[in-house]
Amino acid sequence: MDNNEIKVIADAMLDKKGQDVVSLDLRNIGTAISDYFIVCNADSTTNVDAIADNVEEMMLEKCGRKVLRSQGKENSFWIILDYGDIVVHIFQTQYREFYRLEALWADAEKCEY
Repeated sequence: MDNNEIKVIADAMLDKKGQDVVSLDLRNIGTAISDYFIVCNADSTTNVDAIADNVEEMMLEKCGRKVLRSQGKENSFWIILDYGDIVVHIFQTQYREFYRLEALWADAEKCEY
């Protein structure tokens, strides 16, 4: 895994108007299930869908990586794309505010895009 993949994901999110894009480096946290989380939000389910699709397309095109698992596409409130070492979270804005994922991983090194 290199930081280029994080940048590809962040750029794909920003390209489709993802808001408050941040990555969390979880490598120094012993309980983390992956190396990185990258998180953003959008105001509509349509926008959440478009961001998820763009992340999948750009990761395949630029990094040759397919998503291993995804969840949440049936309602698009919170879509999770699992790349193993990177887990992508795309929230509808009110759900990001409710779940406060970054607060749960407050010890992680945070990078804003």
